[in-house]
Amino acid sequence: MPKPARTDRAETESEVARPFPGMARVWDPIVRIFHWGLALSFVVAWVTRHSSEDIHHLAGYAAGALIGVRLLWGFLGTPYARFSQFVRHPMTVIRYLGDMISGREARYIGHNPAGGAMVLALIAAMGGTVLTGWMMTTDAYFGVEWVARTHDLVAHGLLLLVLAHLGGVLLASLRHRENLVRAMISGSKRGPAEEDVA
Repeated sequence: MPKPARTDRAETESEVARPFPGMARVWDPIVRIFHWGLALSFVVAWVTRHSSEDIHHLAGYAAGALIGVRLLWGFLGTPYARFSQFVRHPMTVIRYLGDMISGREARYIGHNPAGGAMVLALIAAMGGTVLTGWMMTTDAYFGVEWVARTHDLVAHGLLLLVLAHLGGVLLASLRHRENLVRAMISGSKRGPAEEDVA
């Protein structure tokens, strides 16, 4: 009876560390931590806006710190994390939205043009909410009505963006037959097909 072939332990461990066959590693840990951390900070801040000022403020500071890290990572990070990879000309975004309406949009391995625009919109809206929230805690702007109104307005706009983001994720998941929520947890997506945009 022949002996089983010797398996090199290092080779076995490297196989385990790789994503499943046919999968592409897209979202690095910093992108995933930013995504879920920002989502959590938004939910906590929204839930505590009238009940716990201290927790509300902590959630805002956490969001601000996460945005700071993500802005740096947008220039220094892995290829799919960089702004240069997913920030596209407005006309490209408009054409992509038109393709979505007609049901013929391309599948992107990283952020599609609409998703990239949403990333920027969410960062800007959360940043504006954090900034105006912080201003309300300073001596110069405490009790100033326009700051409080701006904070509320931007926060409600952020909620609408979050709902649109969730709708976009659901639509793209159904259209391209892949679970984008799971991809943002694992970091991996189905590998590119010939017609996909890498």
